[in-house]
Amino acid sequence: MPRVATGLERVLGDRLDALAGKRIGLIGNPTTVDARLRHAVDLLAAHPGIDLRVLFGPEHGLRGDAQDMISVGEARDVRTGLPVHSLYGTDEASLTPRPESLEGLDAVVFDIQDVGSRYYTYVWTMVLAMRACAAAGVAFVVLDRPNPIGGHLVEGGAIAPGYHSFVGLRSLPNRHGLTAGEIARWAAHEEKLDLALEVVTMSGWQRAMYYEDTGLPWIMPSPNMPTRDTALVYPGMCLVEGTELSEGRGTTRPFELAGAPFIDSDALARELADLPGLSARPLVFRPTFHKWAGQPCGGVQLHVTDREAFRPYLTGVAFLRAVRARWHERFAWRTKAYEFVGDIPAIDLLAGSALLREGIEAGAPLEELAATWADAEEAFRAERAPWLLYT
Repeated sequence: MPRVATGLERVLGDRLDALAGKRIGLIGNPTTVDARLRHAVDLLAAHPGIDLRVLFGPEHGLRGDAQDMISVGEARDVRTGLPVHSLYGTDEASLTPRPESLEGLDAVVFDIQDVGSRYYTYVWTMVLAMRACAAAGVAFVVLDRPNPIGGHLVEGGAIAPGYHSFVGLRSLPNRHGLTAGEIARWAAHEEKLDLALEVVTMSGWQRAMYYEDTGLPWIMPSPNMPTRDTALVYPGMCLVEGTELSEGRGTTRPFELAGAPFIDSDALARELADLPGLSARPLVFRPTFHKWAGQPCGGVQLHVTDREAFRPYLTGVAFLRAVRARWHERFAWRTKAYEFVGDIPAIDLLAGSALLREGIEAGAPLEELAATWADAEEAFRAERAPWLLYT
């Protein structure tokens, strides 16, 4: 099977023109590697035709050693000595590159593996950096990478006005089916950015590919995204972050495992038995940290049996609906601040409006809940068409 070549590998091969002679900054993380697992910081810093000046670390940090929603400080890269500017600090302003961090640069390069879900913050770090670069007159280059859960399926609804946040700065479906480079093109158009934007495309990637089809090694994009299977369930099971249920953080299978101490595993598995492309296996797990740490939690593990039939967002909604209906006395939505927002429930930020929460609380059937996002889903399929880069 021919291997996909990422934007990083192409820029070091036949697309050196995209960076040659430019003073650049790099937004990266542990996934910013080539197929031989060499990090872009080391490759670009050592290249005689590239002038790498500064580095930027998003959520979880440049080397990926910070947990979710943990601020990352300023530092210097141990190997190169280059300054590392944090793009995930203690407040919302810290998410955007400061003007002084862009001084003296000709271009900022973004090279991070996304996971294909709107909540995942790296593409929003990219959009914020694009805004900053447009204001500073600095070019922006995206070294594109695969969407690990495919680029052919779209699932989920729009974000209503007033519900935008760092888990959705612009309205994308929960499973958007785009690469980072395609999101950059779409966002630049939507925001009418006066920005010199270039996407160094992959070679060999097709929209129906899943990550295992690419021939590329899987690197954890964040501490709780350990496998390709995690990425596949994440567009739905990230909704559990909007509750006081465990989404499996503190286990070896976050987002694939979910539950709480008060849940009857077998009863929950029966509730989820008819979902497409899925087998929900009852089990008990004990998180080592995060919600319900050290306590045995009844719940399920999601085993995807048919990737094409599986609908992760529908599955996540079905999970919340089933738990809320059967154990409503113990079920609770998260009320603490979420991604720097304290006045809107986390579940509403994740879902894009209050509609899902209110429907679940009213006991709406799953089919009725799914109907609330069908029109937005179809509309986005048409909206994204001009910005697609791959067949």
